[in-house]
Amino acid sequence: MARDTGNETEKVITPGTAGNCGSDTSASCGATLDKKFKAICALDGRYSKIEDMLYPYFSEFALQKARVFVEVKWLVFLIDNIKIPALECFGDADIFDIEKIASSFDEDAFTRVKEIESTTNHDVKACEFFVDEKLDEMGYGELKSFVHFGLTSEDVTNLSYARLIEAFLRELYVPTLEELITDIGKKAIKYAGTPMLAHTHGQAATPTTVGKEFAVYVHRLSNEFSSIEDSIILGKINGATGNYSAMSFAFPEYDWEKLAFEFVESVIGVWFNPVTTQIESHDYVATILDKVAHINNIIRDLDLDMWTYISRGYFKLKKKDNEVGSSTMPHKVNPIDFENSEGNIKIGNPLCRAFSDELTRSREQRDLSDSTVQRNLGLCFGYSIQAMLSTMKGLSKSVVNEEAVAADLENNWAVLAEPIQQVLRKYGISDAYNQLKALTRGREISKEDIHSFIETLDVLSEDDKERLLKLTPSTYTGYAQKIAVECVCEHLGENFE
Repeated sequence: MARDTGNETEKVITPGTAGNCGSDTSASCGATLDKKFKAICALDGRYSKIEDMLYPYFSEFALQKARVFVEVKWLVFLIDNIKIPALECFGDADIFDIEKIASSFDEDAFTRVKEIESTTNHDVKACEFFVDEKLDEMGYGELKSFVHFGLTSEDVTNLSYARLIEAFLRELYVPTLEELITDIGKKAIKYAGTPMLAHTHGQAATPTTVGKEFAVYVHRLSNEFSSIEDSIILGKINGATGNYSAMSFAFPEYDWEKLAFEFVESVIGVWFNPVTTQIESHDYVATILDKVAHINNIIRDLDLDMWTYISRGYFKLKKKDNEVGSSTMPHKVNPIDFENSEGNIKIGNPLCRAFSDELTRSREQRDLSDSTVQRNLGLCFGYSIQAMLSTMKGLSKSVVNEEAVAADLENNWAVLAEPIQQVLRKYGISDAYNQLKALTRGREISKEDIHSFIETLDVLSEDDKERLLKLTPSTYTGYAQKIAVECVCEHLGENFE
């Protein structure tokens, strides 16, 4: 279509008919492309494996399926607990049939829910009406008045998200994190005794072992693993403003707080939140997001270390014959997996922080700002899963370059200034630090320089002098190997290999 601007005719591209999209074809852009190549978000496109992993928990399909589950379970719960003629006539066989509405929810059912929503413009009401339709089809139409009885939409939605988040953590996030910790643990054990020059402030420092530095991450991530694994997930079912008003007015003879507790904890399977507004306060979600962001930061720290070690030549990357490291430099084998992990964390963590900040705020008893935020929870978790997978892939390609590590140690005899001055301190030499500072600071120090200095130390016993003369940068690693092994055994089991 075109419009007259007064000077010339300007082409106007209508959404969905993007013309030739910069090519010389008249076909609509992307008309024949696979869906993942038209995705706006990388998690749905380039990293579509993540989409496949997360859709059972954070897709529109998953949310509507969970909502139908809550609606059906609430109806069954009322049948079991409200003793009135209209409900007492239904037995176990009837309940088994009714529960099929939730257990058999599939793509066709989802499509029908969305068709209803196109009329209601209300997604939870669409789920309620879908259940009504199914009851009519099954000959249980008289139960429709008890579908969504006493509830507000948030009763259904908060419990749906609670179930989805709980399942995601238990089935995907925690196992993936556990696998990452295990992979790091294997490196810690394999290289527990492999000496490596340490660096503080980017400068050569007291040697360590490769395995002990991996053990640091086993320890850090294992501590957070327990926290995320034991996350408390909350739910509520208490009506429009959290006071059980509709339920208690219709049936004042029942203890609705007690019934709500039983439904949330026994049927839904999460912790009961007894005091809320119309919405469950989302504090537990914020806590989980903060934990995920913290775990991401630990993973990113490992990514940065591995990138630096590879840059120093301490690690070699396994190469695949058909892979390309650079479009112009054929020799390149790049640490792209650690960079990928770092990049995904840079995207995911700001989202975690923003969602944590937003979800814990609501105007008075309810506003809708949390709704769109919750629908994007999959992004926070998706970028985090992608980061873990990339780090694991990077670790699987990384092998210690023992020649390079040994050479760097041999070129840094100055690090033995520390043990020498500590032995001198043992003999009461108060200026030991200054003596070693004068010898080593800002100078290249060889093995011969160190040995010559040791030979001048007449204050030392022959045993101590001999021990210092036998000491090398590669043997000055303290308890590093012991720490690595004990750490992995503590966190991953005595028989871990």
